[in-house]
Amino acid sequence: MQTLVERGCGMDVHQATVVACLLIVLQNGKIRQKQIRTFGTTTRELLSLREWLLSEGCTHTAMESTGVYWKPIYAILEGAFEIVVANAQHVKKVPGRKTDVKDAEWIADLLCHGLLRSSFVPPKPIRELRDLTRYRRKLVESQSAERNRLLKLLETANIKLASVATDVFGVSGRLMLEALVEGRATLHEMAELAKGALRKKIPELELSLEGKVEEHHRFLLKLQLDRLQAVEKDLVLLEQRIQEKLQPYEAQVTLLDEIPGVDWTLAAAIIAELGVDMNVFGNVSQLASWAGICPGNNESGGKRKSGRIPKGNVYLKAALVEAANAAAKAKGTYLRDKFYRLKARRGYKRAAIAVAHKILVAIFHMFSHRVCYNELGDLYLDKLNKHHLTRNLVHRLERLGYTVTLEHKAA
Repeated sequence: MQTLVERGCGMDVHQATVVACLLIVLQNGKIRQKQIRTFGTTTRELLSLREWLLSEGCTHTAMESTGVYWKPIYAILEGAFEIVVANAQHVKKVPGRKTDVKDAEWIADLLCHGLLRSSFVPPKPIRELRDLTRYRRKLVESQSAERNRLLKLLETANIKLASVATDVFGVSGRLMLEALVEGRATLHEMAELAKGALRKKIPELELSLEGKVEEHHRFLLKLQLDRLQAVEKDLVLLEQRIQEKLQPYEAQVTLLDEIPGVDWTLAAAIIAELGVDMNVFGNVSQLASWAGICPGNNESGGKRKSGRIPKGNVYLKAALVEAANAAAKAKGTYLRDKFYRLKARRGYKRAAIAVAHKILVAIFHMFSHRVCYNELGDLYLDKLNKHHLTRNLVHRLERLGYTVTLEHKAA
């Protein structure tokens, strides 16, 4: 087998150790020299690994993407070698005895013969933005979970505030919740805390706030309100930091804002997961497969099996589906019309994935060619097959007993 890398190192990465196998391979594929060493994962040990590889003239390194353990090694080796971070599913060892040394040898052998496909690792500024956007998602999920726990607590105390107020956590709702914690205000005084349009429901509010609130409920309610305030404060700081990190990508954010359903938070998540250089993905089909929003392809013996979408990048997939759901509510747009056409035939979830795929295709071409979003309009699909649509509508009216005469409208 042809040798593509003469000096390559395969690494089996663990939490506490790294087993490195350096191979020096001849053009005919024979191994001229093999060195195996074990290093710790402290910074000093990893710097020793780097110096050893440089002294031996190593040019390429490879490792599996095992959890987060590969990230500090990648950060130290970055810039000195060509690094391949391979999907662990693609580096399965042939059956036989399994040890850390043999795993490192197998990775090095695959690397030297060009049989490893590198995973997408974005540049450092994008990685930092990715950490921020992913943590923001966790905080939003934590905020939603805490709100649900608080609503459940109110139900246990028979407080029906959620049945009257549209937003329990708005200005009026927060004031009433704080009054419940203090426990000194009367029902009428708490209902009078309503602001704006909610003041029209003061009699209903008095009835909804009449429950059996004990000291136990007040204690838990205060803790939950404090946790919500802390999360909201952290979210404000985090979003400020994200906006600072987005400043070098203002042009891409402006392009993404043109797409229906995409706001600045989704734009930040998309840039953090994709980056801005589409050349690393090859083409739009490979990008869709990597993102996990294309139909599965599983066929054997002429029979089509499961067509479920692949796993892909869950953070990017979630952002695109959220954008698709928002785009389905934007009136007069192509994406909304496409969503409801697909929903009628294929169901809600498939329609959302299909529209998410449309958004991703648009992003790929917008970033690749630096062009603005082209809104086709909600009549685009009708115009594509105008004759077919006209014939179907005429047939439907005729079945209802009408005589249809078509006449072109004057310009």
